[in-house]
Amino acid sequence: MTARRMRNLLRGIALAAASLVLLTACTGLPTSGDVNVGLELGESPDDADFLPLASGPAPGAGPREIVEGFMEAAITPAENWEIARRFLTPDMQRSWRPSTGVAVDASAADRAMSSSVLDEDIDDADAADVQVQLDQVASVDSSGEYSSAAGPANLAFAVERTEAGEWRISQAPDGIVIDEERFSTVFEGYPLQYFDRTWSRLVPDVRWFPRRTSIATTVVQALISGSPSSWLEPAVQTAFPADVQLAQDAVPINANQVAEVALTRPAAALETQTLARMRTQLQETLRASGVHVSQVRFTVDGRTLDAGVVNVVAPPQESGPLVLTDGAFGTLVGDEVSPIDGLSDEILALSQPITAIDVAEDDGVAAVQLADGHAYLVGDGRLDELDVRGGLIAPSLDPYGYTWTVPTASPTEVFVSGSDVVSHTVANAWPDASTVLQMRVAADGSRIAAVIEVGSQRWVVVAAVVRDESGLPTELGPMKQQTRVDGDVQGLVWVGDYRLAVLADSPSPDLLTQVVGGTATVEAAPAGATALSRARTVSGVRVLSTDGALLAHAGSAWREVATGVRVLATRAGQ
Repeated sequence: MTARRMRNLLRGIALAAASLVLLTACTGLPTSGDVNVGLELGESPDDADFLPLASGPAPGAGPREIVEGFMEAAITPAENWEIARRFLTPDMQRSWRPSTGVAVDASAADRAMSSSVLDEDIDDADAADVQVQLDQVASVDSSGEYSSAAGPANLAFAVERTEAGEWRISQAPDGIVIDEERFSTVFEGYPLQYFDRTWSRLVPDVRWFPRRTSIATTVVQALISGSPSSWLEPAVQTAFPADVQLAQDAVPINANQVAEVALTRPAAALETQTLARMRTQLQETLRASGVHVSQVRFTVDGRTLDAGVVNVVAPPQESGPLVLTDGAFGTLVGDEVSPIDGLSDEILALSQPITAIDVAEDDGVAAVQLADGHAYLVGDGRLDELDVRGGLIAPSLDPYGYTWTVPTASPTEVFVSGSDVVSHTVANAWPDASTVLQMRVAADGSRIAAVIEVGSQRWVVVAAVVRDESGLPTELGPMKQQTRVDGDVQGLVWVGDYRLAVLADSPSPDLLTQVVGGTATVEAAPAGATALSRARTVSGVRVLSTDGALLAHAGSAWREVATGVRVLATRAGQ
């Protein structure tokens, strides 16, 4: 075997190993690392025209500069990463697949890069191998699903000199690499909508795609041709049959803001209810993704299908914070507490001090925790004891009327109790956890979030809620890690449809906002912060301090909006 053939063989082995390392890094979950600060989801993709523009290869650039420029060009996804392809040989331009995934590293400036050819030998070389080491923090797979993925990742590139004397990349791993600071500029999260198992609620599943003016087509393709994230799949379903696909690779939106969606012929034989569910699911996905549409119109071979819409349970509306003060319980409106008919009097009549209150969607009952640490259901003239186990965390009501309880030291022993006050065990609850600190069910009833301890680390995690035909929760789906938190955790609430807010003391109070299936942001919380309540937006979150002051966002600061608050209550699913 000649030296050149041996070198090519070794280069191919190295590239295959590097590709395997990248794919492994893009699918694993982290076991260490700090919270990664990233982007909050935007409201509209209209700023796609303001994406940064990368530079093409500079004349005379060496192997390392070519690889560095190629990776830098990931900031410009226009025309299927046309600028990045300029760094590749013609054969590699045709075979490179950027959409297979994204490796997000901590910093482009800190990437370690080495070449098999020394600088002084470049003029005499016709080929080189370049190795790049990343400090990877996250990944996005080909379906747009985001995962934390802390740890090193090694990439290998082969570079060769062209007939024109310029260096170009002849072998490279599929996918792109981008640092986390610019990830938030190039990519955005889009909440695909799936139905719950009752076809009555829509559940968001955030996916990350490059910002571009054709995002409507990208989102529609992802919903029709894809499937829910694996962790969420046990609790949701799609209305689109597997044999129904897009008939053309475009979703035009006409002057009346109607999205024209051409489907393959099997759609013409579908029942009216299925078509209505499909249209509802797709319309709400486009709207949630910031695409301005008045409606979706399905066609097959140019003929419009008669597709209506179905009614779904609307997400909870914005309401003021629920507070307990000396002599009053209800919604804080201005500087007054507006009582909840019937329920407020029953809560105020409780003889023991109250430590936590979670009010049902219809304001009919509330799950409370009293000074004895037990969980109770209050309302309809009754006080029912639900759980007397020691060390319970605050109870959480779900939209189906079940109260969730669990002892902090026994995270697998999650109970749910309905209005009949009968406890049921939820299987497969937080199997890897040693402790559970907080737990909240989402407003759709299909997702549950928690803060747990795994070894010495504390994680924000989510799981799907699996229910039987009556709506009784029976088990949790696989746990999905979101982000790591440090210090004591004082509160966990849902913010809007797909964010979580976590109040932690690490060592000073921080408010962490986590996109479920995405990035996190961290801001300073008020001194002495001890509890928080949800809102439809991050700016609407309220924080309670140890001195009874209730605080709200005032730009980057916090302002006092009420005093004398003993308990900052929550509402089911929030």
